[in-house]
Amino acid sequence: MRRIALFLLTNIAVLFLLSIVCHLFGVDQWAAARGYGGMQGLLIYAAVFGMGGAFISLAMSKWMAKMSTGARVIDQPQNEAERWLMDTVRHHAQNAGIGMPEVAIYDAPEMNAFATGMTKNSSLVAVSTGLLQQMDREQVSAVLGHEIGHVANGDMVTLTLIQGVVNTLVIVAARVVGRLVDSWLSGGRDSRDGGGIGYFVTVMVLQLVFGLFASMIVMAFSRWREFRADAAGAKLAGRGAMISALQRLQVQHGESTLPQTIAAFGISGHLATGFKRLFMSHPPLEERIAALQNASAHA
Repeated sequence: MRRIALFLLTNIAVLFLLSIVCHLFGVDQWAAARGYGGMQGLLIYAAVFGMGGAFISLAMSKWMAKMSTGARVIDQPQNEAERWLMDTVRHHAQNAGIGMPEVAIYDAPEMNAFATGMTKNSSLVAVSTGLLQQMDREQVSAVLGHEIGHVANGDMVTLTLIQGVVNTLVIVAARVVGRLVDSWLSGGRDSRDGGGIGYFVTVMVLQLVFGLFASMIVMAFSRWREFRADAAGAKLAGRGAMISALQRLQVQHGESTLPQTIAAFGISGHLATGFKRLFMSHPPLEERIAALQNASAHA
């Protein structure tokens, strides 16, 4: 539940921050003064801030990932294990048709890895020390194939686009309903000049509520992309190796130490039941294994 709360608060905080910045710099008043107070102006405002926040996060993703995990980028391999790691990533990247990513190792006890970056040819693939210590090389190769699959599929950009679209819709919907509520409370007063307390309170509350539903949409896509990345890992490293890697992850206990901002990009995520399943960034490992096994049976 803590992860869900953090995820929601992170996305909602972006919306609130952008709204506050817009108010402080007078963007609302500027738009109204130029006749953009209607739906067209609202859509422009929402798109700039909704999409802008998402793409700012994407542009900073590699830097944030390195800073938050303490990942060390391998510029020159210092030992045979690092050379193997670099060679394996290079091999998978070439076969997937993307540029060579930066390769990094970060210190963490759990088996995990992630990929991020703004473009297919400017990405980062990082693995934990726990993964390197607890998986054999076939399994590690499959995990690397999975992460390269995310990059080749353009998952980071697509996830950002979806996040930006839902952010935009949240901003628009909250303000449209806010205007209706404020107009009703004020007996039909025109709220284009900023609105009253009804508008302000309604917008704040609905950004929370609509943000909740928006997060469900983003997480649904996040779960779907994991199946595609598993298929990519199976193609690049072998189906047996990918299944074996996922089975190895099943014995892992405890929560991931990945920061919330990049937790969705890890090889596996938290499990949940009931309503909380809607906020899972990853499908259960048994479902991912079954999907690979079924694909093998129908091949």
